[in-house]
Order: sequence, then structure tokens, then C-alpha cells
Amino acid sequence: MHAFDILGDPVRRRILELLAEGELPAGSIAGTIGAEFGISQPAVSQHLRVLRDNGFATVTVDGTRRLYAVDPGPLREIDTWLDRYRKFWTNRLDALETELHRGRRDKN
Repeated sequence: MHAFDILGDPVRRRILELLAEGELPAGSIAGTIGAEFGISQPAVSQHLRVLRDNGFATVTVDGTRRLYAVDPGPLREIDTWLDRYRKFWTNRLDALETELHRGRRDKN
């Protein structure tokens, strides 16, 4: 599966957002995602499996708990791929910053 196919799903993107804050138990992820998206615990488990099987998340077994964390490798690969396109928005953001500074200067 291609990285953008995996990240194209809003549930998987949200799971990664949660994991970006730090390691979480599967039950906590299922509770949050279930409440936000109205999906069952088995459905959340399937999304976690896709993330794990494709290298976006790692799992550590701690007794009866499964702790999930982000694996940054595939995200670095996406960032590298995006480098060739970054020029399309970097110049515009620099221009916006210049205009914002001009606006502040004019108000003073």
C-alpha cells in the first residue's frame, strides 16, 4: 500500500495525530476514535493494524496492554518526496510574511 493511500483515510490520520503526542494504549485510542468517528473497537483495531503493517506505527506489549507509538520512518519518506514540491508554497509563505511585516510597520 502506498503511504498516501494509508494517510488518505481520516481515521488513520487522526490516530497518527493522537500518537504524535506520545505512546498510547490501544484501548485509549479505540475510545477516542470510537467517540469521534462513531466506529467500533474492532474497526479501530483494523486501522491500527494497517498503520502497524505499513510501518507508520509500532506496538509494544506490556502485560495485557498493547502500546502504540508513531514510527517516523515512513513520515520521513513522505517529507523527502514532498521536497520537490515545497518550492510551490515556500515562496508564497515568504511573500506573506513580508506583507505581514509591512502591515505591522504601517500601523506603528
